[in-house]
Amino acid sequence: MIQPCLSRWRAREGRCSLLRGLFPVNKECVTFQEVYAQGRDYAMKTAVVLVGGAARRAGGREKYLFSYQGKTFLERLIEALHPVVDEILVVAKDSSQCEQFINLNAVRCVADIHPGDGPVGGLQTGAIYARGDLIFAVACDMPFVRPEVVKRLFSLIGEHDAVVPCWDAERLEPLHAVYRRSALRNYFQVESSPSLRGVVRRLSTRYISVETLRELDPSLVTFTNINRLEELEGMKREEIR
Repeated sequence: MIQPCLSRWRAREGRCSLLRGLFPVNKECVTFQEVYAQGRDYAMKTAVVLVGGAARRAGGREKYLFSYQGKTFLERLIEALHPVVDEILVVAKDSSQCEQFINLNAVRCVADIHPGDGPVGGLQTGAIYARGDLIFAVACDMPFVRPEVVKRLFSLIGEHDAVVPCWDAERLEPLHAVYRRSALRNYFQVESSPSLRGVVRRLSTRYISVETLRELDPSLVTFTNINRLEELEGMKREEIR
């Protein structure tokens, strides 16, 4: 059942005001018919942020706590994702790690149901707990994710199960990609793969060349990921914004 945000509707001086509810309506004045139409077409979106990695290449330090220009990587991700999703879901390695995020506003944390299975287990956990119809999956070591790029990836899903940026036929970005929640759930019910590449290959995936995204992000910094402390220091010298 569609539940558009009609809880507070008021008219004044010939103008109407619709207060946001379950989904955004980006107009100053709209009709009931427009609200219901958007409700029929709107797909709720969840960002799934994977933070439960072993961080072996980062000297054992949690990469989501790496800091750049006064903000942790996780804070930067949350700030970038809030405008383009309805929910942010953090997948942690266990319940004790989840406790580190209890003070984050508008963020929900769940423990990985397959700890030790790497990003595949994290993605499966996200697909189980996400409330959104569409999922943007991202690693916590990507501090420069551009909301415009995420929005574009969501818009390209069409009838596909996934939208995955690629540099070429072999170099994919499965942790900067959009997935249909139902497709992931169906996949994990009957199949398994040790790698995200294997998951992507089995879905009806739309591959998007990263070059087509340069109009939104000329240097493609949205795909920057930091694995080692020396990479973090180099990034600070470059002053990426």
